Amino acid sequence: MSAVVHTVDDDSDVLVALGRILRSEGFEVAASRSTREFLDRFDPDVPGCIVLDLSMPEMDGLQTQALLESRGIACPIIFLTGCGDVHSSVCAMKGGAIDFLTKPVEADALIDAVSRGLEHDRRARAQAEEQCRVEMRFAVLTPREREVLVHVLAGRLNKQIAADLGIVEKTIKVHRSHVMHKLGVRSVAELVRLAERAHVA
Repeated sequence: MSAVVHTVDDDSDVLVALGRILRSEGFEVAASRSTREFLDRFDPDVPGCIVLDLSMPEMDGLQTQALLESRGIACPIIFLTGCGDVHSSVCAMKGGAIDFLTKPVEADALIDAVSRGLEHDRRARAQAEEQCRVEMRFAVLTPREREVLVHVLAGRLNKQIAADLGIVEKTIKVHRSHVMHKLGVRSVAELVRLAERAHVA
């Protein structure tokens, strides 16, 4: 799926200039003149980043950034401003912005920031996909196997787990074997590392 660079600015001349620079480098660009127009066309499942004007009517850049965060959308943002101040730039960077550029923006600075934004998005999506794969491996465990898993992660022996759960040790060994097989691990150390990645207690 091709990445999209969303440019959001209420000045149509700026949008044209940004589009010209970015398309000349082979980027796919979607231009919007307001946050509302941007949100109407934005698909968070499509890779990309946002080049966002700081000062706009109705909803400014920082408000847009906060809105996306409230919706759980972590698309990288590069802010553009013609009258930036230290407070705004600090707020933007604390909110996770990739960069804070001033108008008129230099082509090289814009291209560099967008490239970093797209790479950041690529890495984040890859990590999220890997996290999902790990969590899906745990999802196939039965309720009893998950019970046994929690005890194993706590470092308890089979006979201790059997006593805690009120079943024979042989059954614990079977459940433990199933857990290791389903999760594709060969040692408790591997199991612990995998459980940490899946945030399993």
